Amino acid sequence: MRTPEPPPSSDQRRRALTRGRSAEYRAALMLVLKGYRILAMRYRTPLGEIDLIVRRGDLVAFVEVKARARHDDALFAVTGTAARRIRAAGDLWLARQRDAARLSLRCDIVTVVPWRWPRHLPDAF
Repeated sequence: MRTPEPPPSSDQRRRALTRGRSAEYRAALMLVLKGYRILAMRYRTPLGEIDLIVRRGDLVAFVEVKARARHDDALFAVTGTAARRIRAAGDLWLARQRDAARLSLRCDIVTVVPWRWPRHLPDAF
């Protein structure tokens, strides 16, 4: 039987938050260079948070950014629960858009690992 890990200290939590924000900015830069326009960063709703909302033409992507030691680890860190949370928050965002009827939507993942260019996985879930 494994013993539970102690809760993270405030210092660990602060470092994780800093690492996550840095990853979001790196992902945003990469998406801008690919021709997307950033509509929102860390969009919060009662149903959840979307890391990035980006647009290119009539395509809007709700982007989950994951920073891990390896791309595969980051990809598998997006759980089904997280995907449902992002879709629900995206529905709330979409309900507030005047041009919602003509927008195409998708959910993407951007994985960020140290010393590598972020990897964009369109329509990941």
